[in-house]
Amino acid sequence: MTGTSTTQSSAPPRWLRIVVPTVLLLVWLAVAGIGGPTFGKLSGVSSNDQASFLPASAESTEVQEWQKRFTDAEAVPAIVVVESDDTIPTSSLRDYAALGEKLGQVEGVQAAPSGESTSVAGPIPSEDGKALEFIVPVADTENAKTVVADLRTVVADELPDGTTGWVTGLAGLTADLVNAFGGIDGILLLVAVAAVFVILLLVYRALLLPFLVLITSIFALCAAILFVYLFALWGWISLSGQSQGILSILVIGAATDYSLLLVARYREALEQVESRWTAVLRAWRSAFEPIVASGATVILALLCLLFSDLNSNKSLGPIAAIGIVFSLLAALTLLPALLAVFGRAAFWPFRPLYQADHTRRHSHENGQRLAGLEGVRGIWLRVGRLIASRPRITWLVSFVLLAACALGLTQLKANGVAQTDVILSQSDAVDGQAVLAKHFDAGSGSPVLIVARESDGQEVLDRAEQTDGIATASFYSGDARPQQGGPAPEPVVRDGKVLIQATLEAEPDSEAAEKVVRELRATLPSTDPDVLVGGVTAVALDTNDTAQSDLLKIIPIVLAVILLILMLLLRSIVAPVLLIGSVVLSYAAALGVSALVFNGIFHFPGADASVPLFGFVFLVALGVDYNIFLMTRVREESLRIGTRPGILRGLGLTGSVITSAGIVLAATFAALAVIPILFLVQIAFIVAFGVLLDTVLVRSLLVPALSYDIGRAIWWPSKLWRTDAHRGRAEVAERPEEPAPPTAVQHAEVAD
Repeated sequence: MTGTSTTQSSAPPRWLRIVVPTVLLLVWLAVAGIGGPTFGKLSGVSSNDQASFLPASAESTEVQEWQKRFTDAEAVPAIVVVESDDTIPTSSLRDYAALGEKLGQVEGVQAAPSGESTSVAGPIPSEDGKALEFIVPVADTENAKTVVADLRTVVADELPDGTTGWVTGLAGLTADLVNAFGGIDGILLLVAVAAVFVILLLVYRALLLPFLVLITSIFALCAAILFVYLFALWGWISLSGQSQGILSILVIGAATDYSLLLVARYREALEQVESRWTAVLRAWRSAFEPIVASGATVILALLCLLFSDLNSNKSLGPIAAIGIVFSLLAALTLLPALLAVFGRAAFWPFRPLYQADHTRRHSHENGQRLAGLEGVRGIWLRVGRLIASRPRITWLVSFVLLAACALGLTQLKANGVAQTDVILSQSDAVDGQAVLAKHFDAGSGSPVLIVARESDGQEVLDRAEQTDGIATASFYSGDARPQQGGPAPEPVVRDGKVLIQATLEAEPDSEAAEKVVRELRATLPSTDPDVLVGGVTAVALDTNDTAQSDLLKIIPIVLAVILLILMLLLRSIVAPVLLIGSVVLSYAAALGVSALVFNGIFHFPGADASVPLFGFVFLVALGVDYNIFLMTRVREESLRIGTRPGILRGLGLTGSVITSAGIVLAATFAALAVIPILFLVQIAFIVAFGVLLDTVLVRSLLVPALSYDIGRAIWWPSKLWRTDAHRGRAEVAERPEEPAPPTAVQHAEVAD
């Protein structure tokens, strides 16, 4: 009765127990009610235009600005290629000209210039006579998906028998990319939530609790989406399809992880106190520091992306950070309110029971197990005994295994991929690009753009034509069309500059095309020091180069920020350095295995240059999360029973919850693979595999075994290291070769 009355008296007043949960639930219901419908609107404020992700200082960005001055329009080319089974007779070109006029009448295609019947160039016959080409300028770039779909309908309806047509080019590829991202709004979230729900059912074996955790995650996502939508609408951030997908996955995974830690503490408290309100407060106080520290680590790591020169990376930082902020808020406000309302019923049918003899039971177990492993059962008892008996062998074997996996890094091909390789599903534009390359200069419709001084224009044009890989080159002459047998039209001049369009022999998104752009940038400045080389190929090249430089710049910043957070949290230097080293090794191992899988199993052509950076930020930040969950509990237990017993007890008490959290996060990131985009599929595998590797090997074996081997010195130079010094002799006795009966020293340590 004494324990019961004490428990009840420590509970909050009745009015507070009613008001606080009610207010919290109403606030979150309002946020979810407003933010939920916004989910379907995100695609309206997102852009998948690769050029918009480049910094203003990039050479291709400068060329893009000059191009707007020359053309007065922002049309992007769609290329219609028609292939015939037989040679197309010259007499049929007039019939195909009618097709060009119908293509020009599609809504969204640039209007015809003065005196012309259509803005569409073509039909242009191939040298082998078996294909025709039309270049269709798409002016309504905001609705390129719809315009391209209408163009494909016209092609399908108007082509004669024996011919096949495709709509490709930049507009066609963009439209197919938008289609591939179509599952972002529904399929991705559905798969992620379903996977998490199944895992939670298996973990808790309860019917209600998985719903409470999922509600917490979904409400956090609704709030994050609302703010991201508003910021994108106001132009504060740039949203892309890949950022949108990563936001959903990150929020669901992170909110669930934080919820799992709080629920574990809540269940533990319910066994120690009778009042559910007291249990909620005790769980909240215990979980607050590790959850906030973990969230702050991820938020600051993501905000380090603001140092990126690539706008796609820079924009993802605040977008993902917003998601983590609301994951934290939901786990620390909404979930405690739900747990307080439902109490032990949340765990039905396996409700945790209040155990009045809790202390006596554990005291009895002290005589049967190693210090620190009291009350620990199952696999974590066996892991604890392994670490206690052979710590050095355990961490050495773990280290060697991770180092061997990291050797695969040498096989990683993260130098960018062709745009036609980005889409993994069937694509009309990708198929059309292959047909175009078969019959025409593959760079048709996506020329290299060269901006030169008018006085040096002819010489720059001549040198461009002489460059290997350039099929043809000409001055941009606006609406003027060359007359047969007549002189070439005068070039358009803007601010003393002329625009040269050079057609590539290779596909514009190939390595061969990028090599030509590099050569032009190396040779043309000797003729015109102010010359600029841009276009579709240059955009891809500048994107890859910027991404690779970002990797070298941001990794040290992220590591420094995380190291500082860990030092403040653990009040130590040795332990944070150990943890940072372990997650970096885990990242290298995950990337190494991923490279072997991408090359040997999936046969991917390569990887986006941003993949290593994104993988690093997510794996290092999230990997440190689990080590924070572990080491904060280890520190708590070490203050009570000593370092080495504290390591064993911290591992035993957090093992199940952290493993469950890792499986949940791996499953949510794996859901990204349902979107048939190469970048997202690769990120899905890297993060999912890396999280599992970190959870199962690094956090369960490497970190605790190495910490156990080092002993109290891991807390150097904190107060814990000094106050634990008197246990130095006893720690030798805590490391038997085989599990042995407890010693008197161990009994004394537990009593402390």
